[in-house]
Amino acid sequence: MAMHTVVAAAAALALCLVATAATAGAGAHPPAPAPVPAHDIASCLVSNGVTNFSLPASKSFKPILDSSLRYLRFDVPSVGKPAAIVLPASQRELQRAVLCARSSSLAIRVRSGGHSYEGLSYTSENHVPFVVIDLANLNQVRVDPASATVWAESGATLGQLYHALRLVPVPGTITVFDIDRRGPADLIAGLIHKWQYVGPHLPDEFYISTRIYFKPKSTNGGNLTMSFTGQVLGPKHLALSVLNKAYPELRLAESELSEVSWVESAAKFAGLFSVADLTSRQIGVGEYAKRKSDYVQAPISEQDMVKVARYMTAAPTEGSVSHAASWGQRYFLHNFDRLVRAKSKIDPLNVFNNAQSIPPSH
Repeated sequence: MAMHTVVAAAAALALCLVATAATAGAGAHPPAPAPVPAHDIASCLVSNGVTNFSLPASKSFKPILDSSLRYLRFDVPSVGKPAAIVLPASQRELQRAVLCARSSSLAIRVRSGGHSYEGLSYTSENHVPFVVIDLANLNQVRVDPASATVWAESGATLGQLYHALRLVPVPGTITVFDIDRRGPADLIAGLIHKWQYVGPHLPDEFYISTRIYFKPKSTNGGNLTMSFTGQVLGPKHLALSVLNKAYPELRLAESELSEVSWVESAAKFAGLFSVADLTSRQIGVGEYAKRKSDYVQAPISEQDMVKVARYMTAAPTEGSVSHAASWGQRYFLHNFDRLVRAKSKIDPLNVFNNAQSIPPSH
């Protein structure tokens, strides 16, 4: 379900941007903004009927900028701030905001659901002047149960999508758990090693993620913790019978399981107090963090896993960063060339870009 949600949001944003970029050559596009000085995007917006925006001198500027800023390492003076934040309320206003940004020689950063680990939707590289176009007001989610399809505007948050989506039939009651297993490096390494052979082969009704982290003080004989967050489309006894057979090392107990509705599980895993909170855009307190996801393409041997676990206890960390010059090919694999062709056709001038965006072919 989460993948369908992300795809829906990405598709909506792509289509919205296609429509905007196409205005440069389409016969029905709105008139070009009146010429203004490069720095005066405010005058351009007002003259073109866009009034919902904030400038750095405004009291509303920082609260709006911080509204989806999850990582506080971007909330420091050394990180450049936008020349303006625009919150269009319609596709027409969105088009005019883009055109005004271009006529003002400002780079464009598009912020939608606000789930940006690297701050790409509200920062720029090398202090290039930019404007943030925040799509928070374009957040409608329309579901067609008959065709099992959904149209999600780009400003919709993941919580709003979860609240609306019922595309995949699920039981009225499902099972969830969020448990920790603590111990010394050798014990946790064994759990991780076995998990590599269990996780990929569980039934489709099972979704389980795991994380390993370090706690400075020894707890229960060790300072490493392996957490398991799981969702099973079925009752407790299904989760117990399958996991205790496939992964007895987990020592899963019935008391660690809860039966809830699917939408209640979405709120639980988001750390919210209730289902109603899914539609809230308030993100709570930010944190100083750097996160990176990657994929292991072949199981890591138990001996090597022990080395990794021991290293974590000696030099505690929850992640690492590596930069590859050809990250696009490495990340998208055989899809990269296709995405470059699409980018070259839709946005040949690279109007919509950031440090990790797909480049046009030229």
